Parts: sequence; structure tokens; C-alpha cells
Amino acid sequence: MDVDPEAGEHLETEVTSDAVTVRRSPRYGSFLLLGAALGVLVALILTFAFPENDQFDRGQVFGFLLLWCGAGGLALGGVVALVIDRVLAKRRGTAVAEHESTHYVDDDPAN
Repeated sequence: MDVDPEAGEHLETEVTSDAVTVRRSPRYGSFLLLGAALGVLVALILTFAFPENDQFDRGQVFGFLLLWCGAGGLALGGVVALVIDRVLAKRRGTAVAEHESTHYVDDDPAN
């Protein structure tokens, strides 16, 4: 497509407007990451909160607890994000969005 207009062409701009709904929403990734980090912290605390077991060393206990607490923290972070999303969905507003498109129009319709 040529950038420069040819002879007999001019620019025409068309603007359309639509009503849109605007609302805030939480960043789900941040909530999931925070929940998983809290799950890791809980697993670490639980690992050292109880006396060491003869069958399993602390690394194995931490790994097992990390599976459950990490997944639980991840799920809890997701649930918190969903609850916040539902609360913020009630506070939505409307706005006008304008879409502007510019294109070349031939002055001579015979071509």
C-alpha cells in the first residue's frame, strides 16, 4: 500500500462511537503467586514446628507439605481474587469509546 496519496485522492476520516462498560479487576497472577508463596511459608513453618521423624528427614517432610500447602495457597489466592473481582464488578461505570479510521478516497468515481 502506498503511503503517499496519488493524484485525485484525499484523506477521509471516519469516527464511530460506542458505549462501553468500564470496571476494575484484580491481577489474578499476583494473587496466585502470593497464595503460593504463603503456602510455601506455611509448609516451612509446619516442617520445623514438629519434632523430626525417624522415618523421614526434614527435606522429605518439607517436600510433601510443600505439595499440599503450595496447592492450597494457590487455590486460596485464586478464590480471594475471584471474591475481589465480584465485589469490584458491582462498581462499574460507562464511558464512550471512539474509534477513528482514516483512509484514502478517490475523488474520481469513474476509476
